[in-house]
Amino acid sequence: MLNSTQFIQYLMSMSSLIRQYTGQVIVVKYGGAAMQDESLKRIVIDDILFLHLLGIKVIVVHGGGPIINQWLYKCNIQPVFENGVRITDQKTMEIVQMVLEGKVNKNLVSMLNLFGNYAIGLSGRDLNLIHPIPLSTNSNDFVGTVSKVDPKILNSLLNDGYIPVIASIASDSTGRTYNINADTVAGALAKALKAKKLIFLTDTFGIMRDIAKPDTLLKTLTIPEVLDLKKNNIISGGMIPKVDCSIDVLHSNVQAVHIINGCLPHALLQEVLTSERVGSMLTL
Repeated sequence: MLNSTQFIQYLMSMSSLIRQYTGQVIVVKYGGAAMQDESLKRIVIDDILFLHLLGIKVIVVHGGGPIINQWLYKCNIQPVFENGVRITDQKTMEIVQMVLEGKVNKNLVSMLNLFGNYAIGLSGRDLNLIHPIPLSTNSNDFVGTVSKVDPKILNSLLNDGYIPVIASIASDSTGRTYNINADTVAGALAKALKAKKLIFLTDTFGIMRDIAKPDTLLKTLTIPEVLDLKKNNIISGGMIPKVDCSIDVLHSNVQAVHIINGCLPHALLQEVLTSERVGSMLTL
């Protein structure tokens, strides 16, 4: 329990960070188990709203992998992944669109708007926000990556005081729709908007030397250290797209990338507004 002097000191330390981030863009990629647990989701939503009310320009990019898998199983389709990226045929693409745009996106927007007109839902298809290109040479694989971002609509929404909530699908000039890894989309938006931070809110504690031991969490890393961990297969699986994206955005003048556990209550606020690190922070 803090006494009054300690509490004032705590508020003063927080105020310096608030001044640093007010008016700056922070991109939050939201996914994993924290999105499935309704009580945790409510806490994450409250954290995002709190940052927004402090004058921080927050963009939310969401995944929905576990929910997509649930619907695939209902349709007797087996999910398939390669290097942490979902392989997406036409039937899978239809379900991805339905889940991400119609279910996950609108649910998050509704929760953010319970106490005011704060959020607006988009996908990469809206106003050609994201220009995709295929990731595979296989014409039956609808996995894409980001070729270009047109940030005009996002800048307009942020300047007008809204929280854009973005589903990670996009259509090319022929109308073909692609499933894009949400980490990749979050990174591309962070670069295009010159974000202060990119935060991956996931269901892991961060980068650990041993994934079975949370106390091996590496709280601060540089790019050379990350590359060494990747080379030695300490970073693998679904963490690979996150670190590849992190390296890319750090080279594009994003100040820091954070990988934190969204299953920890108020992890987002603790990571942004205090000097205590609850996840991994990556810098140049």
